[in-house]
Amino acid sequence: MSSIGLNMPIARSTLDWQPTLRLPRTALLAALLLAGAAQAADVDGKRIIAADQEPGNWMSHGRTYDEQRYSPLEQITQQNVDQLGLAWSYKLDIDRGVEATPIVVDGVMYTTGPFSVVYALDARNGKLLWKYDPKSDRNRAGEACCDAVNRGVAVWKGKVYVGVLDGRLEAIDAKTGQLAWSVDTRADHKRSYTITGAPRVVNGKVIIGNGGAEFGVRGYVTAYDAESGKQAWRFYTVPGDPKLPPEDKAMEIAAKTWHGDAFAEQGGGGTAWDSFAFDPELNLLYIGVGNGSLWDPKWRSQAKGDNLFLSSIVAIDADTGEYAWHYQTTPGDAWDFTATQHMILAELEIDGKQRKVLMQAPKNGFFYVIDRATGELLSAENIVPVNWAKGIDMKTGRPIVDDEAAAYWKDGKRKLVTPAFWGAHDWHPMSFNPKTGLVYIPAHIMSAYYEHIPEAPARNPFKSMYQLGLRTGMMPEGPDGLLEMAKTWSGKLIAWDPVKQKAAWEVPYITIFNGGTLSTAGNLVFEGSADGRVIAYAAEDGKKLWEQPAASGVMAAPITYSVDGEQYVTFMAGWGGAFSTFAGALSLRAGVQPYAQVLTYKLGGTAKLQEPAPLADAPKPPALTGDAATVEAGGKLYDSYCSQCHGIHAVSGGVLPDLRKMAPEKHQMFLGILYGGRVPDGMPSFAEAFDAKQVDQIHQYLIKRAHDLQEEGDAWKKFSAN
Repeated sequence: MSSIGLNMPIARSTLDWQPTLRLPRTALLAALLLAGAAQAADVDGKRIIAADQEPGNWMSHGRTYDEQRYSPLEQITQQNVDQLGLAWSYKLDIDRGVEATPIVVDGVMYTTGPFSVVYALDARNGKLLWKYDPKSDRNRAGEACCDAVNRGVAVWKGKVYVGVLDGRLEAIDAKTGQLAWSVDTRADHKRSYTITGAPRVVNGKVIIGNGGAEFGVRGYVTAYDAESGKQAWRFYTVPGDPKLPPEDKAMEIAAKTWHGDAFAEQGGGGTAWDSFAFDPELNLLYIGVGNGSLWDPKWRSQAKGDNLFLSSIVAIDADTGEYAWHYQTTPGDAWDFTATQHMILAELEIDGKQRKVLMQAPKNGFFYVIDRATGELLSAENIVPVNWAKGIDMKTGRPIVDDEAAAYWKDGKRKLVTPAFWGAHDWHPMSFNPKTGLVYIPAHIMSAYYEHIPEAPARNPFKSMYQLGLRTGMMPEGPDGLLEMAKTWSGKLIAWDPVKQKAAWEVPYITIFNGGTLSTAGNLVFEGSADGRVIAYAAEDGKKLWEQPAASGVMAAPITYSVDGEQYVTFMAGWGGAFSTFAGALSLRAGVQPYAQVLTYKLGGTAKLQEPAPLADAPKPPALTGDAATVEAGGKLYDSYCSQCHGIHAVSGGVLPDLRKMAPEKHQMFLGILYGGRVPDGMPSFAEAFDAKQVDQIHQYLIKRAHDLQEEGDAWKKFSAN
């Protein structure tokens, strides 16, 4: 291929040229890229900072370092958006959760699918140029809290960077799709570190955090040299062993806010698994920090102290990783109220002064506006109903916690907390439109019970079990009870005015976990929905202007770009993630299957949407032979170990197998599946967790649930239709 000898950028006329050589079109495209695109993914900091000068590209995760997810493109407007049609689609390999934001540079799209597989596509037509599979260790997929998802890549000077689910960070040659370097980011191989977030590249350093707080890890963010992969610095987000001296100034500050030594064994948590932003003028990198391990502060830190830097926004020097300032959204977090949610940098006029601000709507339900140079809180108001706090004290910046509603660890009583563990807003990116001055937030409405466990939790040797240290509210088993519960769990798109700290308009959705948002100079807001739609709204008032089916739920945030003067809008479709696995029953209300594909639209597009085959009916289950005690024991084991992937009470949302619908041969080999695992699917072996009696208890419980499904079939159809 290199003998073609081209040495020029690929123009459209080049791609349309038909050679006499009989190569498949995808092979031709790859050959032309290899030979002629010397500047493939030739992105650096100057180019990202000046991104508005080339609005046709989307060169960083949030398009720009400020992560506004706003595009200056305006070919698609309120007047013509109803003419959008599907331009092309590309079917991903695995129908699991899809959460990536694509990167588009000079006509090439780089994106990811489940298990961190990277795809390079021709952005004009979706033709595959190359694919890179990092071969993530699927034996460790059970150590990821929220399925085998990945939120995308970064690009820099001819390389594409991807965080791999099993904890590796890898650099790929952007022209060839070949591995350039690989590093293992895990600080401790005995703990369940994973990566689901997208890297960022700042000042020649690739920035990546890790996940795993629910399984007991110590959080940190690491910077690696973009060219070589050599570690440049590492910033820990929570203190380590209190018997050892703190690593740096930040850990000196943090150590004073933790008590006892249990957190060292538990890991402490504080993983930075998603959000970053960067201010080139201040040279500050902003880190969104997650929840604690364990969740219950009594078992984590004797219910004392703020436990820095849990649930915090932390600013550090981008070159050295040195601490600059922090703001903690939820001191002593006890509810999984992470601050890993999307952060946006902007300039706002507040009280007659122009302020450089950072904005975030973390899980805890409040929208924060913070001075990004100093960390000073400027304002905070709740975006959804909140009962765990009565508000934010503007003198101290701290929440006014309502102990009666929220402090389950103090009196041992179950507390109904609003919002609950998936928060008012999760990882789904929001966007900011500087023309309207509004932030567009995919929000949740949800509540759950929290209950302190009086016995000290022992660390479970089997990594797949959540390390929470408390009980959270469980869902009913049957469709009638779930329908009542589902009425209190919903979602909405909120257009939030960050200066007035109030909603400008809202659009309701049937369920939580709808897609991230994109705003454009065409005065539009684009979003996908859990119930399988892609939608455009008027940015100023929320009027729906365009809608098309997406064949699956859409959770990722869309992007827009242009090639050869034509504007496109891309959605990554593929229902999945934590809500559709753990809360599978409630997610059934969305009425969609996981069907992973890239959907790209343009004015006048006429491509046909690919759709999944209809689901087969559930087979007749075997006879139930276990008694009531056996079934009850099996249910407790199932909900403790299996529900995170296959759904509470064995009701799957469809991303992973619904174990009520097992085929006869799967029932016959049930012991072998649990003990041997299913590596191609990412299911680990449970041989260390269960003895043969416990396997039978779980099996009998699943058989009972299969019979329940047969009896409740019509009610489940009614549930999904409401």
